[in-house]
Amino acid sequence: MRSLAHALSLSSALLLTGVAQAQTPGSPELEACKATGLIALQERSPSVKDIILDEDSLIVSNANTTVGDTPVRTIVMGEVYLERKGTGKSKHFLCLIGEKGKVLLTFFTAQ
Repeated sequence: MRSLAHALSLSSALLLTGVAQAQTPGSPELEACKATGLIALQERSPSVKDIILDEDSLIVSNANTTVGDTPVRTIVMGEVYLERKGTGKSKHFLCLIGEKGKVLLTFFTAQ
């Protein structure tokens, strides 16, 4: 839990000082976060069919930092919708990506 809190505060600080860039649909970073997040959500809730990224809200920031001893290279934050039988309210989304595009963390929270 301490690592998650550190990662969340780190990502907020990086967004204030880092370089935010727009990503096009289908970019490797967004696809990796979406796929990993969907797998994690389906393990807890099989009714989740898909994750819909709100491309207007997404922020992708390059990073050159670590969480503990683990390098973090990209941070993705924004809003997502979970598709079940219908699509409900948006959720906040955070994804940390390490070296070689490996997803380190996907985190969802209700607004």
